[in-house]
Amino acid sequence: MKINGHYDSQNDKYYVSVTANSSTLKTVFTLDNNYQVDFTLYNSMRHLFGFNSAIYTARYQESEAVVNIVNINSILVNIDIITGSYVNGRMQPVIYAFFPKVSPGYKIVEKPPHLKYLPVTLNTITNLRTYTTYQDGNLLNLRGEVVTIRLDIEEK
Repeated sequence: MKINGHYDSQNDKYYVSVTANSSTLKTVFTLDNNYQVDFTLYNSMRHLFGFNSAIYTARYQESEAVVNIVNINSILVNIDIITGSYVNGRMQPVIYAFFPKVSPGYKIVEKPPHLKYLPVTLNTITNLRTYTTYQDGNLLNLRGEVVTIRLDIEEK
C-alpha cells in the first residue's frame, strides 16, 4: 500500500485497516481518505472475512457474519466396510471423528481414547477404502502428506 500511494505518510497510517472484533468474532474495516472496499467481485475474500456481496464505503464497517478462517469443526475418518455409525442422524461409514489439536500446517497425530468396534459389512475383506473428510462430507485435502491409519479388527 505504501508503494502504491495508499498510505498517509504524514500520520504513518494506512487508508484501509483490517482488524478483528474479538467479542463478536467479526472483521472490522476502517476506511479513510474516501476509500471503499468492493466485495462484489467474484473471487474476493468476502466469505473469509464474513462480508456480503456489496461495496462498503462507511468509515467503520463490521462484517455481517463471523470470520470464516477455520472452517473445520471435525475431521472424520471413514472406512467403506463398516455399518452402524451415525453423523448428525445420518448413517455414514465413520470410524472416528476429532478436531485437530494443532494449527494448520502442523502434523496431526491423533489416537482414539476409547476403541469402539463397529460391524463389518463383509464376510471376507479383500480390499477396503479409508478416506478423511470434513464434517460436511467433503474430502480433506492433505496436500500429498502421508497418512497412516491403523485398524483393529476383532472377530466375534
